[in-house]
Amino acid sequence: MNKITGLSPVSTFSIVGYDPSNGDLGIAVQSKFFAVGAVVPWAEAGVGAIATQSWANTTYGPRGLELLKIGLTAKQTLDHLIKDDSGKKTRQVGIVDANGDVANYTGEECHNWAGATSEKNYTAQGNILAGEDVVMAMGTAFEETEGELANKLMAALFAGQEKGGDKRGQQSAALLVVRKNGGYGGFNDRYIDLRVDDAEKPIEELQRLLEIHKKFYPR
Repeated sequence: MNKITGLSPVSTFSIVGYDPSNGDLGIAVQSKFFAVGAVVPWAEAGVGAIATQSWANTTYGPRGLELLKIGLTAKQTLDHLIKDDSGKKTRQVGIVDANGDVANYTGEECHNWAGATSEKNYTAQGNILAGEDVVMAMGTAFEETEGELANKLMAALFAGQEKGGDKRGQQSAALLVVRKNGGYGGFNDRYIDLRVDDAEKPIEELQRLLEIHKKFYPR
């Protein structure tokens, strides 16, 4: 707990990903933190996806998307975000752009275990985790899972939790996938936007909601 702000770190594991087959971009996240979906995930169709966590700077979401939109790469965007941030040592960020290029950052003051793994089309990151195995398992699950981006992101969450996940426990989870005109009626890009704000097993509950979503919005 930060004595000045009264805030706790978003002790989180997340994955941001891109599907080169159709351009989908998204984030899946789980945390021992209330309503993590209101803080960590940011995405815009055709632009990119960003996870901002630990002592999260939520301006990284909209600012990062604007930087990606004007043509900066994921790495250039990340460099701009942390450059003048006095709290950068406490931040953790994962970014994927609309080309599948990724960047991540873990400040040296993030609580252990903290770190990330990435390949083309995804980056998985976390802090206050059981260990490095959490993010490594997430990356493997993302790579090996077939189907839509949402399936790959959810598989990564389950895999991370199986390796111990957030060592403080579970509380909330969220899944955000954006697709051009993919929202209700084609009027927006929120293809999938699901949140579990407080539950004993938030990843399982998020998966249940995703299955309902598939029935209401057949592929």
